[in-house]
Amino acid sequence: MKLDYKYENVTLEELQRPLSDFNKNTVVLSNETMEQRKNKLLHKMKERSIDTLIIYADREHGSNFEYLTGFIPRFEEALLVISKNGETYLLLGNENLKMVNYSRITAEAIHVPHFSLPNQPMENSMNFVEILKTANIKQQAKIGIVGWKLFTSSYDDNKQLFDVPYYIVDSLKQIVGVSDNIVNCADLFIGEEGIRTVNNADEISYYEYGASLSSDCVLKAMDEIELGKTDMELASYLSVYGQPHNVTNIFATGERFTNAVLYPQNKKIQLGDKFSITTGYKGGLTSRAGYIVADQKELSENVNDYLEKVAKPYYTAVVAWLENIKIGLSGQDMYNCIQNVLPKEKFNWHLNPGHLVADEEWMSSPIYPESKTLIRSGMLFQVDIIPSVQGYGGASAETGIALADDELREKIKKDFPQLWARFEKRREFIKNVLNINLHPEVLPLSNTVGYYRPFALAKDKALLYKNNG
Repeated sequence: MKLDYKYENVTLEELQRPLSDFNKNTVVLSNETMEQRKNKLLHKMKERSIDTLIIYADREHGSNFEYLTGFIPRFEEALLVISKNGETYLLLGNENLKMVNYSRITAEAIHVPHFSLPNQPMENSMNFVEILKTANIKQQAKIGIVGWKLFTSSYDDNKQLFDVPYYIVDSLKQIVGVSDNIVNCADLFIGEEGIRTVNNADEISYYEYGASLSSDCVLKAMDEIELGKTDMELASYLSVYGQPHNVTNIFATGERFTNAVLYPQNKKIQLGDKFSITTGYKGGLTSRAGYIVADQKELSENVNDYLEKVAKPYYTAVVAWLENIKIGLSGQDMYNCIQNVLPKEKFNWHLNPGHLVADEEWMSSPIYPESKTLIRSGMLFQVDIIPSVQGYGGASAETGIALADDELREKIKKDFPQLWARFEKRREFIKNVLNINLHPEVLPLSNTVGYYRPFALAKDKALLYKNNG
């Protein structure tokens, strides 16, 4: 592992700009991939001796459900119930019941009026417990509940914490009769060996679509920044083609969160403002942060050393992350790499320096202290390091990459030649323009991986790490 990175090797220079390369052709996962997903889950259930798995979904927490069905229940709640023999039920509210006809896996529909919107018809002849029983949930069975998160606190009984509505858990307990037989099984999906943590070529193609789109949106918004324009005006570039976001859009200049407002405001951009830009779609988020200036001289006196104190150290860590990430590396080694280059005691980052992505922006992360989890082929990562230096604006060049071994790269090259051409072009830009040396298995999911313009009005200048042998 390379660790001899120096902040003084970073310079702000005129550099070639990445070109937009978003694939406008809609990408749909194959039937074969969807069948593989279900089979992987059934295999995991057998390993864990789970009789029935209950997968919860709502608009904000539907990724594990969508992984198998291909859709989320929009404004309602839903359950996907899978028995160890493969028998599958979709429990849906009034307005999503029709979606059983479009599900990517075959399932029997069960109408659950309780999942519908307030005051909609509740014309059912059974109570909620009785409805659940029609999904073949049996007394004494071992039941796995899948919400959306892992509980890893050493202070909790992690298998008995459930992030789904109380009435669902309570009803299951009434049916099963043995509380200890009901366990949290989110780790089957997003844990160390979770089925969603590794992707095939088809899935990488699917997620590259959104990761690349988010990158193009942020780059377009950056290019349109001018003094006097408003945050709202520029935020309009972050939502395109009607595609669904997996994060709340951010376009904020000056002070954020004034009056607790989370969204872009009708605030005019002024010289010297801090800025923060973020958008995300399935497959990845792109984020950039810095100052609304053309050069360091335009910064106010109290932050005129921003490049030296924040941006250059941060970018050095991004380069170190990109150059060291590889298959077989442990999460602990990646964490220690960033800690060595950008000590958290000085730069006050506290979240995982990098995490997995999929339908959601943050799925889970194998990168944390003492993590023995090995980074594997098929993982999709986001470079996510968030420094916080008192008195200064932030820095961000958050983007995503995929990891693919020789066999997976050959599969992409054969089945998705246009995608492979984009990967090759991006790798060439990163090496020849940005001077960043990626391992062969690192495939950039967008055109702005490693590209960072900390001064928004210097549109032809980006940071460059030199003396990189």
